[in-house]
Order: sequence, then structure tokens, then C-alpha cells
Amino acid sequence: MPASAPLTGRRLPPFYCPIECLVHPRADRIERRAIAWLDASGIFANDVDRAWNIASHATEFSCRVAPHGEEEPLFLFAIWNHWMFALDDVRLDTGSPAARHLDIVDLGFRMTRCVEAPRSGMLGTGPVAAALDDLVARTRALTTPVQFQRLAEGVRDFLLGVAWQNGNSARGIMPTLADYLPGRISDVGGRFDAAFIEIANDIEVPAEQLCSDAVRALTEATGLIVACDNDLLSYAKEESGRASGQQPAQNVVNVLMHHNRCTLDQAVADAQAVRDRTMTLFLTLRDQLLDGAGPALRRYLEGLGHFIAGNIRWSDTAPRYASPRNRHELPVPGARLGVTWRDGPTDPSTEPLPLPTLAWWWDQLRVPRQSPRHHRTSDRHQDLTSSAAPAGGSGSAAAG
Repeated sequence: MPASAPLTGRRLPPFYCPIECLVHPRADRIERRAIAWLDASGIFANDVDRAWNIASHATEFSCRVAPHGEEEPLFLFAIWNHWMFALDDVRLDTGSPAARHLDIVDLGFRMTRCVEAPRSGMLGTGPVAAALDDLVARTRALTTPVQFQRLAEGVRDFLLGVAWQNGNSARGIMPTLADYLPGRISDVGGRFDAAFIEIANDIEVPAEQLCSDAVRALTEATGLIVACDNDLLSYAKEESGRASGQQPAQNVVNVLMHHNRCTLDQAVADAQAVRDRTMTLFLTLRDQLLDGAGPALRRYLEGLGHFIAGNIRWSDTAPRYASPRNRHELPVPGARLGVTWRDGPTDPSTEPLPLPTLAWWWDQLRVPRQSPRHHRTSDRHQDLTSSAAPAGGSGSAAAG
């Protein structure tokens, strides 16, 4: 029985994900090693913080993203994720929006420099800084210069997304859908995790392939799907912890409710339509790229699929979402969100989303898209982005 009601009492919608979900066979051993590293790091203020970090099941997430990966880089991926969850809970989600934004901008600059310049001391000398230095040293020893640079860029992109979202909160802005989705791809850490798909699988995709428009589009589309899924799966966690009258959290559901002035149920349906149309693109574009792909690119493309499927499975039983901390003093063993599945997309259209910030993804398809008359969507789904501003728009102030 779920320990908490998802979507503040409403049942989660079924998820469309025709991708096999796997987990690394040595996940339990990797988790034991990760917990030993956490305990030795001294980053937890108390046993409660420790319990919630371990209950993030960050090792399971890592082992689902790269179920065929090598053990040592998967261990590295796992401790990176545990460290970042600790940072998120202690530094990124506390304080007033204005104060938090200033702190996050400063933290992002310092953390990025620590990754780029080993032992620079930019985060100070405490346990969190020492743990980051250890992570960076381990990563440099295990990766090629190209792999490390891609990871460093992923860290920078994640921190930029976090700072952007917190800046919106500090200014009382609820971004439009056209603005929100690209920012959320960064904030969810999509490019950081994509870099670890290469590291964990001991591959290095040639730059001319990884940086091609088609592969970049597929990587971004993966981030959007994961971000929308996370927004749906963590909605109860985010909303139930907010004080009365506090500005709504930035997630795809609240963005749609705010700008389309619709109900929660309609916003959830519209968010699912955005996500499912992107999943249809993902499957088509991935198959196109797999045709003739070399071994490294093939493993990377398969890894993007594992990322999507694994994220849903992991979230279903991770106490971080299934028994969130704002409702429970300690993680609830055996808690589940109750994820279910559907056989097809809610919106089967093969047309681009009407968002200028994302529509270029569909330009990468070699095969002409079918006529809309063969994949007609409801008028509501055609209009769900009607309030989206052009790229670069600032959105409007969120209602109090």
C-alpha cells in the first residue's frame, strides 16, 4: 500500500514507456560500498539526514541508468548521486527564495571551480567540500580527459538550471512552458546523467556524433521526458511541504495550471500529452540513429532509454518520493507510489510540440512525419501551449 497519496490525493496517471527496465546485477554490493563511503565522508549532521540520504536509493537509480556498466564507474556514479542529493536537501532546498538564490549562485560558481581545479578550496574545508574533492579525484583517475570534460559540463549545466529556477522563485515568476521545459532539462541533471552513461559503460562517443544535432536533440528529449516524469512523481512531495500562501513550486503541472488557468486534473493530462508526444519522437529518432551506429554510439543510445525507464521504476519505490520527508519523520520501508503503465501514448501525434524552444528536435527526423489527419489529437492537446511565450520570454508573475 502506498505510504503517501501521489498528486496530493489523486492517483498517478499510467506511464507510457515501451522500454525494458533493468538493474545492474551487482547493485546491492555497489550500494554497500556507497554507504560505507558516505559514512566515512562525515557529510551528515545526524542519523536522520543519513537515513533519508540512503533512502534516496541513489545507487539503485545509478544501476538502472547503466545496467550493463562496469562496477567501479557505477560505484563512482552512485556516490556522486548520493552527494548531490545531500547537497540538494541541505543547501538547495532551504531558506527564503531570495537568500537561497544568492547562495546557490555563489555555490554553483564555487562548486564548478572545484570540479575544474582540484583542491582549489573554493568550497572551504568542511566534510562536504572534502567529499567533493574526493569525488573529483576519483573521477579524474577513472575517466579520459574527454569523458571528464563532458561530466564537468554536465555539472555546470545542472547548477545553471538550479540557479535559474531559484531566480524565478526569488522574483515571483512562474515561467511559461516554452521557457520552463528547457530550464528543467538542466535542473533535472539530464546532461550530468548522460555523461555518466558514457563513463559507466566505458565508452567515449566520437565528438562529431555526440555533438550532432540529432544526438543532441535525442539527449535533450530524454531530459524532458525524465523531467516531466519527475514532476509528476514528486508532485506530492513538493506541494505538501509548502506553507499556506507560499508560491507554488515550479513544475510542469503548476506551469500549465498557472498559464492555462485550468484544473489540476487537466494540467496533469496536458503534461502527460507533452511527455508522451516527446516519447514518440524519442523512439523514432533513436531507431533512426541506431541504424548504422557504431558500438559506442549504440551503447549511449541504449543508455538513454535505460535512463527513462529506470527513472520511473526507481521513483516508484524510493522513499524520497514514496514516503516523502515532509510527511514522515523517517523513511517508510516498503513504501510505493503505485506506478502503473499504459500501452500507448495519450497523445500519439508525430507533429512537433508548438514550442519554439523545442520544436527543432523534430527537424532531425529523416522520414517525413505522417499527416496530422492520421494522428489527430484533441483540441485541448493542440492548445495546451497556447500561453507559451517565444524563446527568451520572461513569463509572468506567479499568483500568490
